[in-house]
Formats: sequence, structure tokens, C-alpha cells
Amino acid sequence: MPFKLNQDRRRHVPWQKHRVTNSAVYDAALRQRGSLTIWFTADAIEGWRAAPRITPGKQPWYSPLAILTALTLRAVFRLALRQTEGLIGSIIGLLGLELRVPDHSTLSRRAKTLEVPRLQPPRDGEPLQLLVDSTGLRLRGAGEWLLEKHGTKTRRSWRKLHIGLDAGSGQIVAASLTAKEVDDGAEVGPLLDQIAGVVASFPGDGGYDQDSVSAAVAKRHPDAAIIVPPRTTAVPSETAKTEPTQRDSHLQHVEPRGSPDIAEHGRMAWQKASGYTTRARAEAAIGRFKQVIGDGLRSRTDDRRATEVDIAIHALNRMVELGRPNYVRTA
Repeated sequence: MPFKLNQDRRRHVPWQKHRVTNSAVYDAALRQRGSLTIWFTADAIEGWRAAPRITPGKQPWYSPLAILTALTLRAVFRLALRQTEGLIGSIIGLLGLELRVPDHSTLSRRAKTLEVPRLQPPRDGEPLQLLVDSTGLRLRGAGEWLLEKHGTKTRRSWRKLHIGLDAGSGQIVAASLTAKEVDDGAEVGPLLDQIAGVVASFPGDGGYDQDSVSAAVAKRHPDAAIIVPPRTTAVPSETAKTEPTQRDSHLQHVEPRGSPDIAEHGRMAWQKASGYTTRARAEAAIGRFKQVIGDGLRSRTDDRRATEVDIAIHALNRMVELGRPNYVRTA
């Protein structure tokens, strides 16, 4: 059951069973995710060296593509900077290429200003369904060591990752890294600004049940459907009878607890009818991020941490492009 109010009754509901219909294609995609040859194409070798600089200053040795390649290997294989330098050097040696190996200091310095391209899946003008969610990422460094060594009661530092997922392609098309105090609704505008196409629907959890979120979506995509479950203390707006909003229409399907009326359809029926259940794909994307990349950030400054997250998302989107499983429910 997707709604947490039914937590005490979940044991009575049998688990859904699914079958993968494209097992051979998906298995090949999973094997290709670990192939190092996908990182060294002919274009990558040709564009490894930086273009001649026409402005005053020292000539850089490595192009942004070279730095992106090295930091991508670091993110996928969860390596430190020095280990990343050793890995990419050994790969270049095994391939017999005459390419310079960026040292760990160069990788750390260039990560501060590196612009990571964000993959935009082709949609042929079709609007997308943007699924939003957020999660916390731990900060690694001396703070955790002091916590384990001296047993202090100070809470560990962390940052909040906000993502926007394309439900059709399964790729993360928008992301931002903020401090832990930033509210989820406050990042809706920055996430929508990263979307190149038209948003048809905007599913989100109860944390996005805010007037500012509705205003941000309506400002950029007036025709988008805002699919957010009302809070348990939600009440209709003053214009619900004359000019009902999308939130008022949701309240007509499911009344909050404490209301004198009994829900006509219930929350579960509303979730299925409105398409809210697809939001689980955003939670799956966050789980994939932490499973493949990890649940912590290795960089020490916020600008490098933002680059680290962008590179991790870039790598995950490339993995999704290789192949995705197709499921068919059997029970």
C-alpha cells in the first residue's frame, strides 16, 4: 500500500508479484554498466586535451571531458581522488594510449567549476510527468571520525538532495543540492527551471502540499496537473464552491481526518485514479542513487559537492539509457 496511514494493515495485503519480459536485454545492459570501454570512445580520446586558450593565463592540459571522465569513474567505483588517478592511469596504459593522466590536485581544483551536461531524453514534443522527491546525503570527513572516536552527541552533518524524475524515461532531469534546513517546496521552482520541455503532471508527496508549490507550478506550466495528497488537516479554499482549485478537487475524493463527513472514495482510490502511485518511481530512483553511488558526499566544499552530485546523476542516466526492465504484474 502506498499510503502510510494503512501501515497497521499492510500485513494483510499480499505482496505484488511481477515478471520481467525483457530479461536478456536487461541482463546485457547490466553487464555493460561495468564495462570500462564505454568511457573511452574515439571522441573522448580526440577531445582529451584542452583546446588552446585565447585569454591570458596558463594553458590547461585537460579538457572538461577528461575531468568529467575521471570524476565519473570516481563516482561509479566510489574511489578517492588519488585512487581515481591510479585507476585512470592504469586504464590508459592498458589501452596503449598516449594521454596525460590528470593528478588528484587537478581533479579537485577543476571540480569546483566543472559544468556537467544534463541529459535530456528525447520526447518529440510530448509533455513529461515530473516526479519529485528529496533525500539526505551524509557528509564524510573529520566530523564523523571525531564522532566515532570521542562519542560526542552532536548530530552528523548532511545535505538534502532534491530530484525531478521523468516518469517515462526513468532519468533524473532536474536536481539540486541544498542545506538540510531547506524545505522541499522551496526547491520546486529551481527544479522546474531546469526542465526544457512541457510538464503535464507534477506528483509529489504530502510535503509539497503548499500554496507556494502550486503557484510555482502554475507560473511555469499553467496546464500541469498537481497531484499532491492533501494533509490530514486540509480544508477547502474559500472559493471551493465557485472556483475550485486542483487541491479542492482532491479533497472531494478524500476527506482529511477530523472532518465531519465520511470520505466518499478514500485515499487509496484517489491515488489510483489520479496517478499518484507513479511517484514510487522517484523513491526507486533515490534508492538506485544510494545503491550505486552511495549515501554520502566525499567532497569538502559545497560547490564541489554540487558537481559530485551532478556527475553521479549523469552516470546514473547513462546507465538507464543502456537498458531498463519491463515488468508485467502476475499477482
